[in-house]
Amino acid sequence: MLKFDQVLHARLGSLKEAATVWAEAVSKLEKSKEKAESGLKGKADKADWKGENAGVTQEFVRKTAKEFGDALIGATSIRNILRDAEGEFQAAKTELEKLVAEAPGKGIRIDQDGVVSHLIHPDRRSKDYDGPKPEQADFEAMRSAIKAAIDRANNADDVASRALRGLVGNDQNNFAGTSYDSLAAASKAQDAEDAHAAYELYKKGDDATPAEIDKLNALFKANQKDPYFAEKFALEVGPKGSMEYWADMGDPSDGSRLGVDHRDKLKELQTNWSMTLATATHSTSPEMEQWKSDVIKAGSEPIQTRGTSPYGFQVMSNLMRVGDYDDKFLKDYGNGLVTTERKMTHDGRLPADRAWRQMNGMPSHLNWQGGDLGNDPMIGFMEALGHNPKASTDFFNSSIDTTPENTKDNKKLDPFDYLSKDRQWPEEINDKGDRTKEPGYNALGHALESATTGHPYDAETEGLKDVRTKENAEVMQKVVERYGDDPKYMHEQKGIDDSLGKMGAAYIDELNRSLETDSDTTMEEKTNSPFGNNDDKGKSRFGEEFDTGLLWNRGDAVNFMGIVSQSETGHSTLSAAEMLYTTSVLDEVGPKPGSTFEDRDLTDARTTLRIGSEAQGIMDESRMAQIDKDYEKDSEEHKKAVGKTTEWVKFGVGAVAAGGVVALTGGAGGVLVPLAAETVGGAVVTFIGMEADDMAEKYEKDELLKKKSDDLKDEALAMGKENSLRPGIAYANAPGWSERDRNYLDEELVKYVRDSRMHSRDNSLPDPYEKK
Repeated sequence: MLKFDQVLHARLGSLKEAATVWAEAVSKLEKSKEKAESGLKGKADKADWKGENAGVTQEFVRKTAKEFGDALIGATSIRNILRDAEGEFQAAKTELEKLVAEAPGKGIRIDQDGVVSHLIHPDRRSKDYDGPKPEQADFEAMRSAIKAAIDRANNADDVASRALRGLVGNDQNNFAGTSYDSLAAASKAQDAEDAHAAYELYKKGDDATPAEIDKLNALFKANQKDPYFAEKFALEVGPKGSMEYWADMGDPSDGSRLGVDHRDKLKELQTNWSMTLATATHSTSPEMEQWKSDVIKAGSEPIQTRGTSPYGFQVMSNLMRVGDYDDKFLKDYGNGLVTTERKMTHDGRLPADRAWRQMNGMPSHLNWQGGDLGNDPMIGFMEALGHNPKASTDFFNSSIDTTPENTKDNKKLDPFDYLSKDRQWPEEINDKGDRTKEPGYNALGHALESATTGHPYDAETEGLKDVRTKENAEVMQKVVERYGDDPKYMHEQKGIDDSLGKMGAAYIDELNRSLETDSDTTMEEKTNSPFGNNDDKGKSRFGEEFDTGLLWNRGDAVNFMGIVSQSETGHSTLSAAEMLYTTSVLDEVGPKPGSTFEDRDLTDARTTLRIGSEAQGIMDESRMAQIDKDYEKDSEEHKKAVGKTTEWVKFGVGAVAAGGVVALTGGAGGVLVPLAAETVGGAVVTFIGMEADDMAEKYEKDELLKKKSDDLKDEALAMGKENSLRPGIAYANAPGWSERDRNYLDEELVKYVRDSRMHSRDNSLPDPYEKK
C-alpha cells in the first residue's frame, strides 16, 4: 500500500518514459503485424506445399504470424495501462501537492506522514494573533481529501500491477493476447474474473474446505466495496442462490463440519457476503432491479435444504446484518417482510414466532455473528436499518399497506407502533443457550438509534457531527411518547435500555428545553431559553414550528428521562450527557473568560446550571426508586447498585469533542451529545480534561457493605448533586478568569445551586417498574 509521502514525492519520469517506449513499440509492431499477415501468412496460405512440409511448416508460419498480432494486442494493452496509471498517479500527486501548498493559508500543518494538525496550536498563539483559526470541519475536509488522493493512487497501483502480471502470462513461448483499452477496462475485467472465481467457490456449498472458505472470504474482502464485482457476483449467483447457499450452511443435519469447527470463518463469510450484496443493491441496472424484486418475492417461499426449510426472509435478513443497503430496497424489503408476517399470523392474531416456525426438519442456524441463531427475520432487518439511518427514518415514519392486492380496504399499519408495542417478539436462543427476546429488542434499539440520530448506531465516533433533521426528530417524538408513557415498555423489552439512553443523550438539548418550562403541558418554550440546538439566527434545525415550540412538553420529558434512568445503563448515559451538555451551554451563554461582566449577565448561566442540576435529580431519584423496587434493602445487591449510581462521571472523561457534538467513547459506536455551539469552548475542554473521582476507591466493596442502604443512598444522592455542579466549577475555573472573578463565579453559580434545593420544583416522577 502506498503511503502519503510515497505518493507526494513519487518520481514518475521513468513510468512516463516506459509508456512512451511502449507506444513506440506499438507503432513498430503494427508494421510487423502487417508484414507478417500479408507476407508470411499470405504466402504460406498460397503455397502449394505437399507432404510433411505442408502439415508442419505451413501451420508453424501461420502460428508465427498470429503471434505478431497477439504481440501487438499485448503491447497496446501495456501502453494503455502504463499511460493511464501514470495519469492517475500524477493526478493524485498533484492533488497532494495542492493540499500541502494550501494548508498553511488555512492554519493547518501536514507532516511527512500526512497527519493533519494546527499550524500554530491555540495554546501557543500570541494575544494579537489574527491568522487563520481552522475548525474541526476544516481538519476533517483536509483528511478526507488526502485520503481520497492516496486511495486513487493505490487503486491505480493495484489494478495496473495485476493487469501487467496477467499480460506477461506464464507461457514463455506465446503472447497472452489480452486486450485492455484502459486502466478502467482492466479493473472491470479483474472484477469479473474475481466474481466468477467467487461463484466457482460458491458452487461448492458446505462441501468447501476451510482453505476454500478462506479464499472466498479473501475475494469478498478485496472487492466488497467494488460495485462492478458486487453486481456481477450477485447476478451470477442469483437471488435464490444466495439464500440456498446460506440455508445450506445453516443446516445442522447434513454432516458438514464447517459450522462446528470453523464458526469464525462463517462469521467472517457472513460479514463479507452481507457487505457485497449491500454494495450490489445500489446498482440501478435493469438486471439488479429485477434481482431486488425477486429477493422480496422469494421471501415468503421456503428454502429447502436436506434437513431444514427456512423462509427466504429468514435467510436473507441474516445477510443484511452488515453493510449499507440501498434505501429504497430496504423500505420495499421491510414492507414485504411485515406484510408477509401479518398474513402468516392472521393479521397479528397469532404471535410472530408462529409465522417463522419451520414446519419440517430442524431449526436452521442462520446467524454466525453471535447473539441469536437468526430465525426471526425481523432482527436482521432491524440491524440493516441500524446501519442505514435514512432508510430507518423513512421506515419508522411511514405506514405499510398490509393488503396491497386490495386497493379499497385501506388497511394501513404503523411500523413503529407494531414493532415497539404490538408485535410479540419471538424468543431466540442466545450464545449461552438460553431462550430470550433480548436479541430482538436489542436490534430494534439499534434501528431506532439510527432513525433518531441520523448516524449508524455503531458508527466510528471520530468526525461525527450533529446531523439531526426534522424527520429524525419525528421518530424521537414517537420514542419519547412510547417509552415515557409506561415503564413496562422499557423493562419488558430487555436489551433496549442502552439504546434509549443513547437516544436521550442525542436529544439532551431538547429535553432541557422542555424541563425549563413552567407548565407540564405547554408546548411553547420559555422565552429566550438558553437550550435547544438552534442556528446563529435562533432558528431550530427541526423546522419553523420548533423555533419556539417544543418537541415534547415538560411532563413527557420528565417521564422519559425518569423511566430511562431507572435502568443502570440509561442512568449512566443520560447523566454523563447532561453534564457535558450543561457545560457546553455555560460556554455559550456565560460571559467569556477574561471579559468584564455584570451580575445580570449571569442569568442564563444560573438557569443552565439549575436545570442541569434538576435533571440530574430526576435521574438519580428515579434510579434509586428502581433499586429499592428491585432489591431487598441492606442486601449486598442493593448496596452495589446504589454504589454504581455515581460511576457515570468516568464516562465523560474520555469524551471526544468535535463537529457540534461530544462523543462519549465508552460503548459500541459511542454516545453522541449535542453541544450548544459548533466551536468547543474553554469550559468544555477544561471539564473533559478533569480527572474523575476513582469511585472504585471511594466505594471499596468492604466499605460499601458496612453501610446501611439508606445511608449509602443519601451519600450517593449528595454526590450526584455535587457531580451536577461540575460544569459550573469547570466554567469558573476556565483559563482566562482572574482570581477574583473565579471566586465570584464559583460563589454565584456553584454555591447558588448547591445551597438551593436539589430540585427547583417537585417533580412527579414515574413509578418504578414492578417485576412480575
